[in-house]
Amino acid sequence: MTTVQLDARPDLETIREAYARIRPHIHRTPVMTCRALDAMAGAQLFFKCENFQKGGAFKARGATNAVLMLSEEIARRGVVTHSSGNHAAALSLAASFRGIKAYIVVPSNAPAPKVAAIKGYGGRITFCEPTLAARESTTARLMAEKEVYLIHPYNNHHVMAGQGTCALELLEQLQEGSAAPPDMILAPVGGGGLVSGTAIVAKSLHPQLKVIGCEPHGADDARRSKKSGKLIPQTNPKTIADGLRSSLGEKTFAVIRELVDDIVTVEEDEIVAAMRHVWERMKIIIEPSSAVPVAAALFHKISGMAGKRVGIILSGGNVDVDHLPFKISKPRRKAKR
Repeated sequence: MTTVQLDARPDLETIREAYARIRPHIHRTPVMTCRALDAMAGAQLFFKCENFQKGGAFKARGATNAVLMLSEEIARRGVVTHSSGNHAAALSLAASFRGIKAYIVVPSNAPAPKVAAIKGYGGRITFCEPTLAARESTTARLMAEKEVYLIHPYNNHHVMAGQGTCALELLEQLQEGSAAPPDMILAPVGGGGLVSGTAIVAKSLHPQLKVIGCEPHGADDARRSKKSGKLIPQTNPKTIADGLRSSLGEKTFAVIRELVDDIVTVEEDEIVAAMRHVWERMKIIIEPSSAVPVAAALFHKISGMAGKRVGIILSGGNVDVDHLPFKISKPRRKAKR
């Protein structure tokens, strides 16, 4: 296997190379529309459904690219990461493609379905306290003990390149459908890998295309960092969107600062409402992190969006259906005769 051990910021060429590399291992996820949600948003929405991706989230793209880029010598020792769930499952799956070990540091409050997915893909889990400091210290210990290679969930250029393939695919699919490119793309922001890869692709292909990052008000380090022009770490995130509790990395923030047009925030009740609207109107399952950009569109958080063509990346669908943020009535048992 030919690998390239470069650590340079991705550009359109390297993202296209990443797409060619990972394409045999991932799904080409569909782009869906919904008239009811269009009416609510006052815009034409195109949903890139990464909830149908392998592992249930876009993270499969970045993790697979990073693992396939490893030299045989490094890969033999195995890989390690820390993640609330989606990257962990994606890395476990990607490691299985190469037959290598994946050590995963998981916060103790990670959703049960995400933990089950990690185990199902062969990841070797070590639980830690649900703080960034605990995640990083536990990961460092495993790196020292096992001599394994760290594949960071987002602050890694190969991961960022893989995440950028999502926007590349979205724009290709719209073009194949003889549709004009969107006026803007909305993506959730946690560590920033998805929105930074999206911005690189969008601005390279269509410089006028606006890229809007969307995050919970209770975890708004990206908004504050973008506004101040310097990286402000996440300290005490409080949001139902567990995939967006991460702090930006310096690599992702460098792209966000330069190429992302704006960061908007949404409230918790708006996230829940948007999630429910997608479940009810589109008949598909998304997790709270995916609902954040949907909420930004439906609750009119973005100026100048009315009447525009808007791409929305639904980042994943890994949700604990036993602990939903909205009530679903359970069927009653039939009385015995």
